[in-house]
Amino acid sequence: MKDITHRSGFITIIGNPNVGKSTLMNALMGLDLSIITHKAQTTRHRILGIVNGEDYQIVLSDTPGIIKPAYEMQNSMMNFVKEALDDADILIYMISIGETKIKDESLFKKIQNSKLPVVVLINKIDTSNQDEVESSLKHWEELIPKASIYSISALTGFFIPELLNILKGLLPEGPEYFPKDQITDKPERFFVNEAIRSQILEHYTKEIPYSVEVETEEFFEDEKIIRIRSVILVERESQKGILIGHKGKKLKTVGTGARKSLQAFFGKKIHLETYVKVSKNWRSNIQQLKRFGY
Repeated sequence: MKDITHRSGFITIIGNPNVGKSTLMNALMGLDLSIITHKAQTTRHRILGIVNGEDYQIVLSDTPGIIKPAYEMQNSMMNFVKEALDDADILIYMISIGETKIKDESLFKKIQNSKLPVVVLINKIDTSNQDEVESSLKHWEELIPKASIYSISALTGFFIPELLNILKGLLPEGPEYFPKDQITDKPERFFVNEAIRSQILEHYTKEIPYSVEVETEEFFEDEKIIRIRSVILVERESQKGILIGHKGKKLKTVGTGARKSLQAFFGKKIHLETYVKVSKNWRSNIQQLKRFGY
């Protein structure tokens, strides 16, 4: 029997906020691992998504969008990006159609001078036309001449199967880093927190979604049901009132949406209890941030 060459490696996905990095990772994995909303800065942590085949393992790093940090939590978010760059075997730089520059010039120079295989993905071409796509391809070919550049739509799946094959071919030879049945490095509670935070991003505006952190205090799994208790932390008392809403209606909407999402994710009935607490200025408190994994 002929030996099968095994390929394995880390692929880091970076780009400005709201370019569709999480949508891309979900599309490549064929399941909804990272939360997706229309708001920028949805991704706060580095999330690994593991794609396994008989002769390959792709470890995708979904990172926060590139921003200029305004407070301590955002500094931690940008550190996740730098760590992912250091680990990468392949680098994906993702942009939306029509984008012409990156927000961090020093990081962009690293991409231009990288000795790693660099793949530039021009996303959201389903919202554009052929002339704009061709113009964008030419623009990025001039900026990063050593990169392989492709136009895609992560949302509709256009060019995703072809991209997966291209990425397989770029992987270095080597054994897998994770067991073949593992799909992420994050524990169950992380995805509970993300499901609740996703609902908050969807249903609230202004500063509320960005002032919130979720902590799951209890996670008990039986054969047919998972019982969960989670606390939503806000920075100010006024935010607590807005989050709960009149007679608790807004918080109930968040809980119902999160429960449905988690039932689909875990494939079991979910009993979810949510509470709101005030933790003043947690986004700038280094000890609190460490506790939340930043």
